[in-house]
Amino acid sequence: MASVPSLASSVHQRVADALASALPEAGAADPLLRRSDRADFQANGILALAKKAKANPRELAATVVGGLDKGGVIEEIEVSGPGFLNITVSDRAIVETLAARAADDRLGVPVNPDAGTTVIDYAQPNVAKEMHVGHLRSAVIGAAMVEILEFTGEQVVRRHHIGDWGTQFGMLIQYLIEHPHELDHKAAEPAAGDAEAAEAAGEEAMSNLNRLYKASRALFDADEEFKTRARARVVDLQAGDEQTLALWQRFVDESKIYFYSVFDKLDMDIRDADIVGESGYNDMLAETCRLLEESGVAVRSNGALCVFFDEYKGPDGQPTPLIVQKSDGGFGYAATDLSAIRDRVGNLKASTLLYVVDARQSLHFKMVFETARRAGWLQEGTQAVQLAFGTVLGADGKPFKTREGETVRLVDLLDEAVDRATAVVREKAEKAGLTEPEIVENGRHVGIGAVKYADLSTSAARDYKFDLDQMVSLNGDTSVYLQYAYARIRSIQRRLADTAPKAHPELPLAPAERAMGLHLDAFGELIADAAAEYAPHKLAAYLYQLASHLTAFYDQCPVMKADTPEQQENRLFLIDLTARTLGKGMGLLGIRTPERL
Repeated sequence: MASVPSLASSVHQRVADALASALPEAGAADPLLRRSDRADFQANGILALAKKAKANPRELAATVVGGLDKGGVIEEIEVSGPGFLNITVSDRAIVETLAARAADDRLGVPVNPDAGTTVIDYAQPNVAKEMHVGHLRSAVIGAAMVEILEFTGEQVVRRHHIGDWGTQFGMLIQYLIEHPHELDHKAAEPAAGDAEAAEAAGEEAMSNLNRLYKASRALFDADEEFKTRARARVVDLQAGDEQTLALWQRFVDESKIYFYSVFDKLDMDIRDADIVGESGYNDMLAETCRLLEESGVAVRSNGALCVFFDEYKGPDGQPTPLIVQKSDGGFGYAATDLSAIRDRVGNLKASTLLYVVDARQSLHFKMVFETARRAGWLQEGTQAVQLAFGTVLGADGKPFKTREGETVRLVDLLDEAVDRATAVVREKAEKAGLTEPEIVENGRHVGIGAVKYADLSTSAARDYKFDLDQMVSLNGDTSVYLQYAYARIRSIQRRLADTAPKAHPELPLAPAERAMGLHLDAFGELIADAAAEYAPHKLAAYLYQLASHLTAFYDQCPVMKADTPEQQENRLFLIDLTARTLGKGMGLLGIRTPERL
């Protein structure tokens, strides 16, 4: 179905047409329309246009009002102050527009006709290492952006640039060669959909890897001969030695069992084909360096291959280079990242490269992107963007740690969130008529949703405090508040199962109905903004405002005890569209909305 123009866009176009007629020399003028407390919308663009044309702004505003085509959309328009236009739309227009949205599976949200291909780099754990709280934000923010961009029509290619290469693998592989039975009890891959088996397999896999890593590290630090053999094994790995690669693959496979168990707990879909780690670009590294050196983009400095930038300086005031190849011939992260850009632009035909990466790596990515531009790998029409995120903080405002000062394991954090949420759900279970399996399932959805929403409701660039008590609260800006808003609507609909929701444009709307209706109508524009600005927090804020409008609606506009059958049908129609919008919006954030809660 075709997209549904919002009332804001319709009003904007009508005022713009009237402006063009009143002041033709201004060309296509922007009326600067926005929502207003004084009316539904306010147009502020006349003042600047009048000043430019040396005209009286109030007289120009009056001329615009006189020539405006209201078209059944605009109920009232008045000139305010020095030339503002206060605009009120008709109740009928609100309901008719919402009815058109309700008739569309996409809620009238348009597909971007200029959509391209975005390769999004997110959720980047390290092989043979446990995932901790620091891995949370890349995974959650990245997954939400995948859903939002795909919903707008973007072709999205997921890439999980896992850390699966480097010097530590020489130590691990050499230890396994000398202790060949350490991975004999390899964790079994669970059947698809078996969450408990996946969790158990993940824990076993990580236990195996942790044990092996600690043992190999202890030997590496204590035994110089082993250290020498381990370093030689790195050379074998990089040279593609068959036995070494086979053992390396065992570490990768064991780690994936663990990764998938954590992502499954996070209710995230991670596909094997999307995992292209550092090793995936190994064959390109030498060529990347050769191309950079031959083009003069990179130069040799003390034996290392470097790219220099006048604008990036270190603490000593000297230029900070991007080291692509070390003086000993080893390749740095920059070589891998630049090779990935070549692959993503050249082979995947990306128009946008989006990196969901910690803000502390911003300088690295600025230099990588600029190097790629100088080399011609990022040309006009292709953009590279770092969606930089801040740090997860504890209640004390410091980086989140355990009481012992250790980094918090991600699975422990998620388990605690689910436990807290399950307790909250259990308190309401009897009234909602939930069975024990429903309590457990809803507790999982509420707990994981709480963690995701706390992250996504904060601007990615900002740090945020991890406060589970607040996250699972029924009050305030939390996912639980939104989930209960959705479930309450579904409860009302079950109680009025014999009454079908139906739009009645002929009925007058109460103030709360108008406010909620206008907010529902803005969903499509909000989604477009969140996609264009890579800002999932804007969607979270919209959904919280929608739930707040719903609370005011319940106070003023009873559904069960409506005055007439037509009013009840219309109010059922409004809350049904609200539930669908909440469900779609929460789904784009990766959060489930239980039907009963």
